[in-house]
Amino acid sequence: MTAAALQAHRSERSAPCADDPFVTDTWVVAGHTGAIAHYGDAVWPLAPLTDNPSAFGYSIWWEPFPACLREEFRLIAWTMVNETLPNLFLRERPRGWRSRVSVARMAATVLVWRGLADWLQARSITTLADLTPQMLADYATATFTSTSRNYVGTQLGALTRLWAFDQLSPDPLGVPEPPWETHGVDDYLPPASPQGENVTDAVAADTMGPLLVWAIRMVDGLADDILDAWAERRRLHASINPGPGTPGTAAAVTAFIDDLIRRGRPLPSTWVRGAVGVAPAYVAALTGATIPQAHYRLRKPAVLDYLALNAGPCRLDTKLTGKVEGRPWREYIDYHEAATLVRHLGTACFIVIAYLTGMRPGEVLGLRSGCCPPPRSGRHLIYGHTFKTAQDERGHHVPAGVMREVPWVAIKPVVNAIRVLERLVPSGSLLFDHGVHGQRAAAGTGSLNTETINTRIEDFITWVNSEAIRLDLPEHTIPPDPYGAIGASRLRRTLAWHIARRPGGLVALAIQYGHLRTAISGNYASRSRDGIHDLLDVETALATIDTVTSLQDDLDHGGGISGPAARRAIHAAAQAHRFQGVTITARTARDVLQNPNLAVYDNPHALLMCVYKPDKALCRRDTTTKTPTLDDCVSTCANIARTDHQAEQLRRRADELDTKAVHVPDPLAERLRRSAAALRHAADRHDATRITNESS
Repeated sequence: MTAAALQAHRSERSAPCADDPFVTDTWVVAGHTGAIAHYGDAVWPLAPLTDNPSAFGYSIWWEPFPACLREEFRLIAWTMVNETLPNLFLRERPRGWRSRVSVARMAATVLVWRGLADWLQARSITTLADLTPQMLADYATATFTSTSRNYVGTQLGALTRLWAFDQLSPDPLGVPEPPWETHGVDDYLPPASPQGENVTDAVAADTMGPLLVWAIRMVDGLADDILDAWAERRRLHASINPGPGTPGTAAAVTAFIDDLIRRGRPLPSTWVRGAVGVAPAYVAALTGATIPQAHYRLRKPAVLDYLALNAGPCRLDTKLTGKVEGRPWREYIDYHEAATLVRHLGTACFIVIAYLTGMRPGEVLGLRSGCCPPPRSGRHLIYGHTFKTAQDERGHHVPAGVMREVPWVAIKPVVNAIRVLERLVPSGSLLFDHGVHGQRAAAGTGSLNTETINTRIEDFITWVNSEAIRLDLPEHTIPPDPYGAIGASRLRRTLAWHIARRPGGLVALAIQYGHLRTAISGNYASRSRDGIHDLLDVETALATIDTVTSLQDDLDHGGGISGPAARRAIHAAAQAHRFQGVTITARTARDVLQNPNLAVYDNPHALLMCVYKPDKALCRRDTTTKTPTLDDCVSTCANIARTDHQAEQLRRRADELDTKAVHVPDPLAERLRRSAAALRHAADRHDATRITNESS
């Protein structure tokens, strides 16, 4: 796209005036209004560029820029904040480019510009009007020496934005088009490396299954107990005498302790640095004493000696109804445990919402109470704000964000999680408000941030495993993931992986996954160009490629395949070599999925392979649908093929059914034996009709 074409998209917006809130010596790219910035001896008010509650406090500092170039770069940065790149420009660029970058990318882009400004000043160049394409090439070659193709590409992209936004500026300075835009970027980049969400590892099924089960169990089965205990704990805490204490309150706490000792009852206690300690706050709440009075009397030698042998809990007076596997999960909740349980409950809600909607972590953390109103009809919808692309009617950036045009679709577990969070926070507040959820260090943000969430997910897993052992349910522990910590960003990737590769969905949510696939392929998919639909495409394409590659490998080693679609499957497998060493992006994924000769789907539950043709499919009546319904596979369908491995699995499954038949009543045993016989017959038919590469 030429400079003239870019200028044709320039808005009628005038250049920034002196009182523009963003024309200051310092800009805050994420933060709160009213903050103060210090640079040397100078002090400036900070103008926030976004009120995204989960964003970090990125800042743009203009003082380090060379004075001769500072105002020119500041004008282009102002344009970047308030303008969007036109679609015609984006169409000619990699799919990762967006009309508006995030606040973090804005800050990083200006840092790249600052490096260029210093480089120009060292060469006595005092205006961007004197910049030439060769200078840009020399600067890029000398400066961007990293071996990471992704990193260098990002730096070059920042310089491309300098040119693009200068063309969109109310007063263009004449920044030249970078040479990599006209001659190609490969000469400026190191060898290719994977990038984006596609390199994020999905959470292993053996880990994700129990994690999700426990998260939903917390939301649906234990939330009432935890919230009631939290309310009682807060009531007790509020009733503590703030002081000053009186002789009467001192006598009350003494009488309370003496009565327990006289009756041989345990004293309220807690754990302090791994040892049993006193619980002055709890005792003060029960007796009306101040905390210092309770602490003074609990620390007397005779009381401590008694406590060492008679330590007891700080029970909260609430009724517990929650159960795990049909059994009460505990007799009581401790005063000191309530805050921990609320924190784990909030983490469970985050896991449920993030995993079952496909939202990015920041999108979940930006939700507010009331975001999911009762539906007028049909599905529940979740309404959130967007910050990166937020603009007012004049096209200016809106720091407070704007409501998203298309909401997310919510299934029942997600709605339940939102309702639990709404019981924790005031009306209209952030669902993950850091003040409510107990984050101590939350400067520059109104909600929990992703780093805190990542830590809390690991803490939640540790707690779940100890709880499973305490309940004598070792099979309910969450095994470690082979790829490490369960970061919040991995949940979105894992959702796409399971929907694309697991017919019917994950453990305990088979039906819900059917709803999710429908929801995601509908409203949510159209929410934005970078929605989860791209991830679904990539995962489905990867699953297809894995299937045809494995099939080709089996055929090359003498394996056979049977079924009505066997020859079509062999033809598809012959194309597997095209994908060796290829990085699958959203664009290449769509090419794979739109190729009817590669429509091969493995169905491990039915122990067969679907070589999909819409006009032959028995799982769907709509012949225009491009994907099969693998959880509704019909054994007489003309799209079916079966490999030697799947025939072996049929026989193993038949043996398992025969083993079960020995231990069940006769009517059920007879059905199991009939099913086993049918499986063996299908395996025998495969052996009799199988074809190979040579015979085809």
